[in-house]
Amino acid sequence: DKSDSRLAQLFAGKVFLVRVASAMLALISQVLLARWMGTFQFGVYIYVWTWVLMIGALSDVGLSSAARRFIPEYTELKMPELLRGFLTGSRWLAFAIATTIGAACAGLVSLLAPFIDQFALMPLYLACLTIPIYAVGQVQAGIGQSCNWPNLALAPFYIWRQIIITVAMGAAYLSGAPTDAVTAIAIAVGTTWAVTLGQLITLDRRLKATVAPGPRQYQPKIWLATSLPILMVEFFYLLLTYVDILTLEHFRSPDEVAVYYAGARILALVAFIYFAISGAATHKFTQYHVAGDKERLASFFAETVKWTFWPSLAACVVILAAGRPLLSLFGHNFERGYAVMFILAIGMLARAAVGPAERLLNMLGERKQCAMIYAAAFAINLILCVLLIPRLGIEGAAAATATALVAESIMLFFVARRRLGFHVFIVGGATPAP
Repeated sequence: DKSDSRLAQLFAGKVFLVRVASAMLALISQVLLARWMGTFQFGVYIYVWTWVLMIGALSDVGLSSAARRFIPEYTELKMPELLRGFLTGSRWLAFAIATTIGAACAGLVSLLAPFIDQFALMPLYLACLTIPIYAVGQVQAGIGQSCNWPNLALAPFYIWRQIIITVAMGAAYLSGAPTDAVTAIAIAVGTTWAVTLGQLITLDRRLKATVAPGPRQYQPKIWLATSLPILMVEFFYLLLTYVDILTLEHFRSPDEVAVYYAGARILALVAFIYFAISGAATHKFTQYHVAGDKERLASFFAETVKWTFWPSLAACVVILAAGRPLLSLFGHNFERGYAVMFILAIGMLARAAVGPAERLLNMLGERKQCAMIYAAAFAINLILCVLLIPRLGIEGAAAATATALVAESIMLFFVARRRLGFHVFIVGGATPAP
């Protein structure tokens, strides 16, 4: 079966397997790091690396998502000069912008040093070195997914990086070297550079074999005009994703941050399903939209909602059933995170019930509406975190996040129906406007 639906399922399956393998590696890695570093230093490491993940994911200014728009568009419209220009120019543009962002972050850390805990200062400075190459890796992941190369797109960051970090920290532990947050962040920075450069070399070799050589045409203004609204969506999405951990750091101890993070990371397997489906389907949304095939787009999106929700529901059941034993791997006091997993599962299932609706809105030109939805969800999450964490601790953070995810899903449903005419919910299927 060579249909687009079948190929998208295979692509999504590969992405999901990479993320499942990544989740297993992450679980093993984080259990080992927590035991080697101790709860306090592990909590500091998680806090700093959360900033890396959030800022790094934004440092490409939306060009990784724009790749899923421009690569299928240039291919469909037979514009090889623009295609070659984007494949090269987008990475250099992202690197230049991210280098400026990394330098600005280092300056901000220096400016705020009197107000930052001393044990977090050096890890934060080191983390700034990751930003430039992180942006390149983001764009290369977008290119790889648009070319249907999920392993090349994701394995360097999600598989090889984690393996190398764990092995290096294990070597430090066995040799008697310090295993604090400074060591862990330093290893993470060096590893991220190494695996991304390896990905760059491999990606260029594949592109030479699939894209005929020739002149290149660069349109950075058009690329940024498309990517910057996407950046706003991703900005609020990431704030929504990480605001719970960052707020916990201000109201609670690093020990509680570590416990919350452990529960959230175990349940993250559910989110990987959404990630896999959206990665496999986003460039298809653009392809059908450019071709003017609304019926096929509606039918295809209805399928993606089913692919997202039912596996997410099954994964929640399995993970929650094994929740306590998995948490106990981190240490004796980590079982406190079990209630967090139940609460967060509600929000994750609400998001799964509307499938990759956010990607559909982005690719069909509704980026401003999408940004407003995530801004509203972030505001709900932040306000509830500030109100609930001092009173309920880690359970309050989970309740705030779950509520925000439910609100986000409701808003996506109504905006997609009003603006596009799609019924983006697991019950009823997606139908195009007449």
